[in-house]
Amino acid sequence: MRLILAPLAVADLEEIGDYIALDNPPRALSFVRDLRAQCHKILDNPLAFAAREDLAPGLRVLPYGQYLIFYRPLDTTVRIERILHSARDVGTQFGSE
Repeated sequence: MRLILAPLAVADLEEIGDYIALDNPPRALSFVRDLRAQCHKILDNPLAFAAREDLAPGLRVLPYGQYLIFYRPLDTTVRIERILHSARDVGTQFGSE
């Protein structure tokens, strides 16, 4: 399987890194690396994590700390759709509210 990041997921990673960098630039880099490593973890068993069909068809989620990694397993790829802080209203991010 191959991992791809949607443009919004790339923007989410940049936003997360920028926010953490305000207080701790070295941790910003390592945390973004940690999030990317979690994304790769999904490739081992993409169906192992909770389905979120209530938000979008085929969507699944992997929690990591206070963040939620939303993704879709496809035929030969896993597409990371968004990476959001769990305090955000995720429903509005997917247009379901």
